[in-house]
Formats: sequence, structure tokens, C-alpha cells
Amino acid sequence: MTDMIMSYSDMIMSELQHHVVHYRSARGWSQERLARQTGLSRTAISAIETGRVVPSTAAALALAAAFDCRVEDLFSLTVAAEREKPDWAWPPTGDPCRFWRVTVGARTLLFPVERTAVGVLPADGEMRGGRLEFHAHADATQALVLAGCDPAVGLLRAEISRTTDFAVLPLIRSSRQALELVRQGLVHVAGIHLQDRARSAGNERTVRELLGPGHTLLRVARWQEGLAFAPGLGLRTIKDAVSAKLRWVAREKGSGARDCLEAVFRGHPRTPDGFGHVASDHTGVVETIRTGWAQAGVCVRLCAVEAGLGFLVAREEDYDLCYRSDLQDDPRIQALFDAVRSLAFRRSIGELPGYDARETGAVVPVVG
Repeated sequence: MTDMIMSYSDMIMSELQHHVVHYRSARGWSQERLARQTGLSRTAISAIETGRVVPSTAAALALAAAFDCRVEDLFSLTVAAEREKPDWAWPPTGDPCRFWRVTVGARTLLFPVERTAVGVLPADGEMRGGRLEFHAHADATQALVLAGCDPAVGLLRAEISRTTDFAVLPLIRSSRQALELVRQGLVHVAGIHLQDRARSAGNERTVRELLGPGHTLLRVARWQEGLAFAPGLGLRTIKDAVSAKLRWVAREKGSGARDCLEAVFRGHPRTPDGFGHVASDHTGVVETIRTGWAQAGVCVRLCAVEAGLGFLVAREEDYDLCYRSDLQDDPRIQALFDAVRSLAFRRSIGELPGYDARETGAVVPVVG
């Protein structure tokens, strides 16, 4: 294990920095393609990119020739005074604390490891006793951080991983929480579904109000959101549900599902007598109902169907991915864009209960 990690004190010594991954990704090349272009083995390419070996002069020249650049553009020697210690995206959960290390814009950030929408993911390092240890395999430029609540984000992550060397880090956040992280420059992408009451502008209007212009929306799907309920209740309409005395599970304020729940009860003579449980995502809503702690709540149809619950449609919403327009040349954003618009992803997302893929891949610039 000791040969696979390096401490921060080791990292701040003079060391060779490289941009091989950036040049390769910008061309859309795999490691195998680069190996063929240079005459090096794929194992050698991987070792150079992960920092396990220092390339020979011949290898460095071959790489520069393949990318049609100078050796100095690919490799440089960085000394301690030239490097800044990475910042935490938000405070670590404790000590020790495992973390992910990702570049977002011009910053390198450490993200405390947490539950993701696709389960447990490998860490890039660990803080122990205030000392940072980085796994040698970790590459901060190879991960895209996406904050949102889409239960099907695993399909997008799989498509990006299938066609590129990039990985998606899917953090579970409500729509407004995700937009705030984009505003602060802490994540690349926010997944949002904040239905405009007038149904005239939807997510575009919300982004303009909260973030201002200079952002882009990429359509994932139009999905059905509504009331999930225990099947034994036999509810037939939303009016039946809001009139009954049920135990409700809610989503946190700022989420699209909470907005939907409040809209369902808006104008009704009675409202829920508080919420015994508040879930952090759509899956949490159905699990709370399935295990008997609540009888009803708001989520997307997909989660209700997969949990075997009853479902009543309350409204249809656009689920979009929001990112800063000035990041559109980042290879990770390009990979995201290509994956969402791919035939394979559109087919897989369109097969899901309650997801409409007819506008998947549509792009909406947010202007002033």
C-alpha cells in the first residue's frame, strides 16, 4: 500500500507535471489509440498518465510528436513554491476522512466521500491526523462532478465511462442545492427540475433568476412526478390522497419534489399535519413508504414503479443539466454533451417508466 500513496509532504517536493491526459482527451483518443500513434505500449501510456513512471526522452518526444506540440507543453517541473494546497469543497466530515480530488475550472478541490446516487465509489485519498495522502492512480482531471437527484444518473455515468476515460461523481442534492454549488464553482453540473408555475419557461427562468445569464441547459428527459403511495390504500385520484388522513414523507425545501407536494395541497382546505420524515432523494421517499414509516409522498414515477408502489401523476417536468457556458470546452463537459445526445443513452432513458426522451439532448442557453 505504501508504494501506491504519496503524502502531501512528498507531493510538494519538486516533481514532474504532465498534461498528457488533457491532450489525449481533447482529441477524443483512448489510451490504446495514443499507444498506436506513439509506438509505446498501452501499459506505458497508463503508467505515464498516472505518474507511476517518468517518461524517457524518447517517449516524451514521441508523445509530443503525436500531439503536434512541444515537449515543454506536455511536461514541466513544478517546485513547492509554485503549487497551492488543494482546497476542500466543503469541510471534511471528520478525521480521518476519505476524499475525492477533482479540478473544477481553475481550482483543484477535495470532496469528502459521501453516499452517491450510484453507491460507494473509490476514494482518491485520505486525510489522517491532518495529513493528506493521495492515491497514485487518482487523476483530478478525469472526473466530472454532477449534483442532482435523478435516480437514473447511473445510465449517464455508464455511457460516459463506456465511450471515454472520464468518470461521473454523482452527488445527491436537491435542485436548488445543486444550482448553488454551480454558482459557487464547486461542481461542474447541476441536475434540476424546478417547474415554473406559469409553465412557460420552467428551468430556464429559475436559472436566470438564481444564477443569471452565462449558463447552459442540456435536456435529459421530461419526466412524470407525482404521488407515490402504499398499494393497499387504493387511491384513484390526487384529490382522494390529499383528502385522506395519511402519513406523508416529504423532500427537503428547495427540491423540485417539495415544490410539487406543496402545489398538490395548494388551495386545498387541509394540509398535511407536518411531516414525520424528510427524505434526501426520490429513492428515499419510496423506501420510507415501502417500509411503512409513511403512506404517501412525492417522487418520480420510475422510483414508485420499481418499489411496487401506487402512483398518481401530478405534473410533467423537464429534467435538465445546468453548467456554466464558459466550461463548454472542458473535455468532461464535451463528454457529457456527447453522451446525453448519443443514440444509446436516448434509447435507455426513453425505456424508463415516466421518462420521455423526445427532447433528450436539446440545448437551451440561459441569456439575460
